[in-house]
This record gives sequence, structure tokens and C-alpha cells, in this order.
Amino acid sequence: MTIEPRADVRDMHMAHTVFRREFGLAADLVRSVKPGDAESVKVVSEHIELVGTMLHHHHEGEDVHLWPRLVDRGGAEAAAAVRVMDEQHEAIGKCLSDVRTSLLEWRTGTDPRQGDELAAALERLLPVLTEHLGVEEDLALPLIEKHITAAEWGQMLTRSGAGTPPDKMPLTFGMMAYEAPLETVAEVIEKMPAEIREVIGGMAAQAFARYAERVHGTPTPKRIGARL
Repeated sequence: MTIEPRADVRDMHMAHTVFRREFGLAADLVRSVKPGDAESVKVVSEHIELVGTMLHHHHEGEDVHLWPRLVDRGGAEAAAAVRVMDEQHEAIGKCLSDVRTSLLEWRTGTDPRQGDELAAALERLLPVLTEHLGVEEDLALPLIEKHITAAEWGQMLTRSGAGTPPDKMPLTFGMMAYEAPLETVAEVIEKMPAEIREVIGGMAAQAFARYAERVHGTPTPKRIGARL
């Protein structure tokens, strides 16, 4: 009997590092925008929207392709872990909804207090998200490595990336690769389809550096430390 290769979860750690870093910096980014600076409002709001969309689709991919399979295959231990994941995803979803509401008001309004309200919404999201990412890494990822095949993991990644426009792929991978070990990045790229591999490998780092300069004011924003 052929044993299918198991999921390689290192790219999950890479994605989690993006969420920790970018949401960790987001409230201060909002507060740094001067009243009346419409261009900076646009840049920062589009950045928060991008990272929020990445997080939404990331969780959607897990909900569709990972948790039902873990429940089917992992017994009581996996069922308990999935219950925790579901509860945390729901809590994060509510916080993200508040962020989106405040983001729209900030982007379209003129009251300086709307920036403070958005920053506060981001600060409410951050501890809920940070706790979830750590619990998922400690509780769910070992079960995923045990029960989910590489092919099924690929389905989850495809679903997670479905909301990313093709022209944003080098950027989003550059965001993921920024704090990851070079050997991990190289191995993740090697597993991509050839047509994507050629584009990602040559453009990701530069795309993120240019983007970070525009958003954060530096091509090398503060690193938070990858859990790899």
C-alpha cells in the first residue's frame, strides 16, 4: 500500500508571521497618518484591507479543507482541537468585521476620531488573533502533519489564495518570505507549479520591499520573529 506524503506546514508558519507582524504594526500605522492626508489614508487602508482579506481566506481554507478531515480522522483529540479553532475563528471574524466597518468610516470620513476608532478596533483584534495563531500552531498543526496529505494541504492553500489577484501574488509571497529561513523559502518555491515558480522566485522580495517602503516608510519593517 502506498503511503501518501503528509502536509508540510512550514508555509502556515510563514503566513502566521505575516499576520502577527502586519496586524501588530497596523494600529500605529493608522495613528501615524496626519489629519487630511488623503494619500496616506488610502495607502494604509488598502494595506489593512489586503492583510484582512488574506486572513479571511486563510481561515476559510482551513474551515473547508482541514477541519472536517481532522474530525473524520483524528478522533476525540482532533474533534476537541477543531472546536477550539472554530470558536477562535468566529471571534476573529467578529473583530475583523469591526475593523472593516471602522476602516470604511476612516477612508470615507473627515472626522479625525475615526482614525482613533480604527486603531482601537485593530488593537482589539490583535490579542484575539495572536492567541489563536499560537494555539493553532501548538494544537492543530501537529494533527495536520499526522492526518492531512500533501495533496489535501495543497487544496487548502489554493482556497486560501483564491482571493489574491494574480498580480498581487509576488507581493503576498514576499510578505510571507520576509522573515522565513532562506532554505524554507526555497523549498516552498520549489513545490510551486513551474509557471508560478519562475515569477515568484524573481519578484517576491523586491515586490515586498517596494510595498513596505510605501506602507511602512522602510523596505525592512520591524521583524517580530518567525516561529519556524
